[in-house]
Amino acid sequence: MRKLIVLEHISLDGVIQAPGGPEEDTSGGFAYGGWISPYSDLVLGTVLRRKMNMPFDLLLGRKTFEIWEPYWPQHADEWGWPGVNTATKYVASNSRTSSQWQPSVFLNGDIPEKIANLKQQPGPDLNVWGSGNLLQTLIKHDLVDTFWLMIYPITLGGGKRLFADGTIPAAFMVTESQVGPKGVIIVNYERAGAISTGS
Repeated sequence: MRKLIVLEHISLDGVIQAPGGPEEDTSGGFAYGGWISPYSDLVLGTVLRRKMNMPFDLLLGRKTFEIWEPYWPQHADEWGWPGVNTATKYVASNSRTSSQWQPSVFLNGDIPEKIANLKQQPGPDLNVWGSGNLLQTLIKHDLVDTFWLMIYPITLGGGKRLFADGTIPAAFMVTESQVGPKGVIIVNYERAGAISTGS
């Protein structure tokens, strides 16, 4: 069974919108695009590159796919991420059916069912980056196995959040963690069943 791994740059107040650049996603009037830039360091870069170069396929929302589609074919070598072009890109979209950025497979209709079936097929783990709207569907239907998060020491006040309308009660366990010199916490949360309570 393939794991579904959500990888996100996230602020202390849970925002995941436009970490990479000013024009990446300005929807909703978001004015802080590129907010991860001041926190780059060798530790974060090394851990991130190691994660990015493990075997993977991609599962993306349409908007994230359309941001990446013109960028990565031109810049993958520059960033040391050739796998982004060779990975199969599964795209949740009711409006797109094809792309020149191959291999790409477009999913429409009952997205949760199609992704649940996809997880049962042989192949590498499914990595989700960005894709704020799709994430809510994945979380709501308990399809996420792992949250691999880079938590930044910054609050942004507004923007698309990782844990929003789709959030369900769930327990996780930390299986890996590291703190970079600029305060970014890199942490791996694996799904660990239902919530236990006590008095």
